[in-house]
Amino acid sequence: MRGLLKLKEIPGRIALLVLLSSGLSACVSGSESYTAGQSEATSSMRAAAVPGATAGNLRVVEELPEPAPGSAGGGQKIAKNDLLEIDVFQVNELDRTVQVNDEGNVSLPLIGEVEAAGKNAANLELEIEQAYGERYLQSPQVSVFVKESVGQRVVVNGQVGKAGIFPVTSGSTLLSIISQAGGLQKIADPSKIFVYRDYADEQLVARYSIKNIRTGRDPDPAIYGGDVVVVFSSSSRVAMENLTQILGVAGRAATFIP
Repeated sequence: MRGLLKLKEIPGRIALLVLLSSGLSACVSGSESYTAGQSEATSSMRAAAVPGATAGNLRVVEELPEPAPGSAGGGQKIAKNDLLEIDVFQVNELDRTVQVNDEGNVSLPLIGEVEAAGKNAANLELEIEQAYGERYLQSPQVSVFVKESVGQRVVVNGQVGKAGIFPVTSGSTLLSIISQAGGLQKIADPSKIFVYRDYADEQLVARYSIKNIRTGRDPDPAIYGGDVVVVFSSSSRVAMENLTQILGVAGRAATFIP
């Protein structure tokens, strides 16, 4: 949990995040109140949060697509201080777990320093393969896995053990992120897990069921940097109104991700 440890070193930002988290928790723990004579716009906001429903720039979808290329989570770029696992197939002595240094490079056996920051894993794999293939290996096969990324974060809030901001890797899924956040509280509804994602010119949100994922009925969706995961309580009534409220509070929290 290095990301959280780093956040503790900046108490001013943590204090603000706690305040924002409190507001977000209030959005997901209460039930809605309805009043007579509400406007058409308000009625739309309080409509059921079903796939196809919209409110402003927010749209509910059945499943979230991968982030658009060039967005925060699309084709995750390696950043300085990221921790990488580099594996050279059938050449175990060249395997390394390395950290990207302040210059954006990694140091590897035989080939020395290789620029990593700003590239995605696939680009770096090709570059390392080329470097080893030029002088040392015949048709090398290299895999690069981002084990820990300081440049990619996800906001998790609602009815979880420890709400906050967590690091994600290229292999992060909804179950792994919920686990990082301390699992679900007793009052959480495992079928009311909402994930928000920026996509192109709009913001998408999809509902997931932890129970269905654990039993194999549904796949475990990938989670990307910039996503927001919110767990509702079993007593909450989920409508477009509180989904948009949550997005506003969580967006302000995400602004303070270092």
